Amino acid sequence: MVKLQVFFFPVMTHGHMIPILDMAKLFASRGVHSTIITTPLNAPAFAKGVQRTNDSGFQMSVKILEFPKVDGLPEGCENADQVTSPDMLPIFFTATKLLKDQLEQLLEEYRPNCLVADLFFPWATDSAAKFNIPRLVFHGSGFFASCAGEQVRLQRPFKNLTNGSDEFFVPNIPHKVKLCLSQIPPYVREEGETEFAKMLTEALESEWRSHGVIINSFYELEPEYADHYRNVLNGKAWHIGPLSLCNRSLEEKAQRGKQAAINADDCLKWLDSKSPNSVLYICFGSFTKFPNEQLHEIAMGLEASGQQFIWVLRKGTNDKESEEWMPEGFEERMIGKGLIIRGWAPQMLILDHEAIGGFVTHCGWNSTLEGIAAGVPMVTWPSFAEQFYNEKLITDILRIGVAVGAKEWVADSGGGNIKRDAVETAVRSIIIGEEAEERRNRCKGLKEMAKKAIEEGGSSYSGLNALIQELSLYPSSF
Repeated sequence: MVKLQVFFFPVMTHGHMIPILDMAKLFASRGVHSTIITTPLNAPAFAKGVQRTNDSGFQMSVKILEFPKVDGLPEGCENADQVTSPDMLPIFFTATKLLKDQLEQLLEEYRPNCLVADLFFPWATDSAAKFNIPRLVFHGSGFFASCAGEQVRLQRPFKNLTNGSDEFFVPNIPHKVKLCLSQIPPYVREEGETEFAKMLTEALESEWRSHGVIINSFYELEPEYADHYRNVLNGKAWHIGPLSLCNRSLEEKAQRGKQAAINADDCLKWLDSKSPNSVLYICFGSFTKFPNEQLHEIAMGLEASGQQFIWVLRKGTNDKESEEWMPEGFEERMIGKGLIIRGWAPQMLILDHEAIGGFVTHCGWNSTLEGIAAGVPMVTWPSFAEQFYNEKLITDILRIGVAVGAKEWVADSGGGNIKRDAVETAVRSIIIGEEAEERRNRCKGLKEMAKKAIEEGGSSYSGLNALIQELSLYPSSF
């Protein structure tokens, strides 16, 4: 039988590159030749994973496209994480459109059996169709957020609301889920489309014209929404997650993503000295940039709560030299009680440690799923993208989290109106008390389900098998 070759093309941001690398490794472990397409400055992020996969006897490779030079982007800006203002984001995505010709040259030359292209590359559906290659969409979110977001976009249940605090129910979904107007993205809320809104509309339209979507989730986590996506929205989808669980060794977990700003052994040693379920892990992802006043309130709330913690601060905006926001003497008072990591943290390694009792998260889907796979309850603090939907899944449907009270959709700045009392209350309630224990037990159940899903015979294992089987029979199977 001829070996299948699949191309994987993630948008250039670590929140999408990391799960796509995991996905490519997973396909390779099933005998598929996996090729990642990226740009020169993003290629190093894939190097170790590709090398390790090849050393294990499987086949992975990387193909490079030159990132286009466009006005409005600084020299060397090839990753959305480097974008310094929300205004630059549409320019960045405009630049990625200019990769089309280079991608088509690769497709023509190598004729892969499938192109898995990011949701943010809507034009990839037509590019693949030119060569009769099926295009699958990589969804950076789960089933619930996809279903709820699509119903809100189509039905516009908020259209008669005027105040940000006005609430509405998400229509036509299996659970009663309430949102307020200010939690809806401006590009969905406002009449008259921005460039970014147009791109998202194109992305959704190209999704329905593609051969289907790959979802980083597992059936048992959101069964009603996996069914809703397929049977109500009539979408074709394969769930093959949690993708992060393909990293099994300590080394793989420690090296996942960017270079960590802390030695993994030092981090584990610190956690080893703590009691089970006693430490909070606080991380808001690679995009969220809180204003100084909000960082100050977080610090004061943490100290007042009396809880032990690991707090990951973004490097660049929060370097030691520019930490005027930090309460005087805070770090000294927290010695032994709090560990601050400035930069990238080995998140999987930390979440898997038995000392971790709670996760304060921005509700990005990668972090949400990593928290679930590690069996850790969450304090939810969404800011933008589909994060408010993910919060509702965590707090209202799965009942494994507590909301800190964020109500406003704010592109990448994380807002700034949560007071220290709310921080203190949320972090104490996730660690201490009867309800905390009940949440922890629910989390343990989900952790076991996640593990079973990826093992032989599990829902995600079988989902990937079915997808590979279909690809090997293309075009008759589609």
